[in-house]
Amino acid sequence: MTFNTKINQLFNIQYPIIQAGMVWVSGWKLTSAVSNCGGLGLIGSGSMKPELLREHIKDCFKGTDKPFGVNIPLLRGDAAELIEVTMQEGVKIVFTSAGSPAKFIDILKKNEIKVVHVVSSIKFGLKAEAAGCDAIVGEGVEAGGHNGAEQITTLCLVPQLADALKIPIIAAGGIADGRGILAALSLGAEGVQIGTRFAATVESSAHTNYKRRIIEAGDGDTLLTFKKIALVRMLKNDFAMRSVKAEEEGWSEEQLRELLGSKRERLGIFEGDEKEGEMEAGQGSGLIKEILPVKDLFNKLIAEYITAKEKICA
Repeated sequence: MTFNTKINQLFNIQYPIIQAGMVWVSGWKLTSAVSNCGGLGLIGSGSMKPELLREHIKDCFKGTDKPFGVNIPLLRGDAAELIEVTMQEGVKIVFTSAGSPAKFIDILKKNEIKVVHVVSSIKFGLKAEAAGCDAIVGEGVEAGGHNGAEQITTLCLVPQLADALKIPIIAAGGIADGRGILAALSLGAEGVQIGTRFAATVESSAHTNYKRRIIEAGDGDTLLTFKKIALVRMLKNDFAMRSVKAEEEGWSEEQLRELLGSKRERLGIFEGDEKEGEMEAGQGSGLIKEILPVKDLFNKLIAEYITAKEKICA
């Protein structure tokens, strides 16, 4: 299967499929496996200190000779240090999220780094384009983890971004199979970013309990919570339901932050606490039925894409 989208060209990759840089999931093993299959792997620096990120980048260069990138949440206090390490180690692709890329765009561009920013609305897409980003990820509210306050679905967000922006759009949120890839490209995206489906792979660094919970999930097994402070989509468990109850009772932002704490993501995703951990996952979980090696998953995604395309073109 041959793709010739602007995202293929921008990153020099075979398939316009990007693996999201997820906390506690996207280490060098997953990243290099995705890149070796012709996609673009991203190291998720959001759960790493700068020196740990350096180790993962070095190991990723050993694991693949293909392009890969680093995802950096800009609201982290050490975002500048994470960016410095990324530049020092010679990574040429950076995806930013949770903040404004304008603060760092000049130094990244000076180091010949391609910059992509994650947005949840046309307003922020236009700001990213004006700042000088090479592309944007349009992420719908179906996505796992942190979401935009606008709560726009991928189906509605992507075509509006494609109409409003000149730079390429990468669709994200709820994409878990080849049909989703075809749909996203049909909506005007030049590529897709996939998170939860890659979290449930052999190479993912997530705990086996977390992976199992994803493949056991049905269509209604995720929810949006912490709408006052963070807006997070996660799998339903004791902690998630307790957070919903707290919001219904009108807890203050301070009380909600205390309930959320600072290690819930690690507890759920990396340590596998099925009751008290924050098990971030998207609505596409209901489409995921098995834990696969990345290579097998790529073969499956492309086969599904071809079948879906042939069906509508018959």
